[in-house]
Amino acid sequence: MQQPKLRSKVRGTDREIGEVTRIIVDPLSHHISHLVVSVNGRGGPERQIESIHIQSVGDDLVQLRLSSGEVEGLPAFTRDGYVSIHDIEIAHLEDHLHVESGEVLVPLPELERNVPRRNFFAKFTHVIGLFIGLPLAWPVLRYLMKPMYQPFDNGWISIGNANKIKKDDSGVQFKFKRKVKEAYMPEQEIDKNAWVLKATPEVLDKIYHGKDMDFRDEKGRVVWTNKKDVPYVAFSGKCPHLGCGYKWRKHKVLGEVFLCPCHLSIYDAAGKVLDGPAPRPLDPLPIQVTPSGDIKIIDMEFKAGTKTQTRII
Repeated sequence: MQQPKLRSKVRGTDREIGEVTRIIVDPLSHHISHLVVSVNGRGGPERQIESIHIQSVGDDLVQLRLSSGEVEGLPAFTRDGYVSIHDIEIAHLEDHLHVESGEVLVPLPELERNVPRRNFFAKFTHVIGLFIGLPLAWPVLRYLMKPMYQPFDNGWISIGNANKIKKDDSGVQFKFKRKVKEAYMPEQEIDKNAWVLKATPEVLDKIYHGKDMDFRDEKGRVVWTNKKDVPYVAFSGKCPHLGCGYKWRKHKVLGEVFLCPCHLSIYDAAGKVLDGPAPRPLDPLPIQVTPSGDIKIIDMEFKAGTKTQTRII
């Protein structure tokens, strides 16, 4: 089916209804999911119509399976909860769209949900039960929780050579493998990544604020210090919002940035948050570069979703 165009006329089963004012796209499938139609022409009330109700699409006309009365009975469209693709870059999205220029939207996910209230007496009962059962359960809990208090692995990992970096202040992804052992599971090798850039003095100052950066172990002891004047900088490959992987992308307005496609957090080359729900900047990692250009990092992970940086691995 041909894709609807913005400003196309929209006709119901009984009469002409209005025109297409916005198009909503699923950011994962890259398919058009809804049309927003201005009833009775431009400036009229807008209604959001699912694509399943589209019967056919012509050059300048969209035919619906709904009557005008059914369309007018749909809930009014609200702009909250959507972001324009002209404000954010999603990889390859526009390759799948062939609509005329205008406002094409993608939905923002509902990141927070209301937690149902629990009444006081239910909480009180749970607390009493906890105190009664704790002496019996403590030996088992102590055994099961022992792996949680293992020391952090502060070993250096080679991830590649700096000759892969061709331009200053430009993020380059380095993939590597790491052996991990979680609790009582067998040791396994997992794929990981970090982003490295050769930073200009301006970007270095935004990262380090004129001071060297210390990295510590579980006891608070310094295991490495990144020097403020060393140009190579490494960032953890996980977004500080919810731990998703992010990419280096070209933004139409902001230029080249780090972009997390999960919830549309955007960071500049220094890791500073430019837009989106991320609570803190990207997490720098300990890095050293040998005279031959070999890049080594200490792979650290930090708790996601918090303003303060708390190391967990």
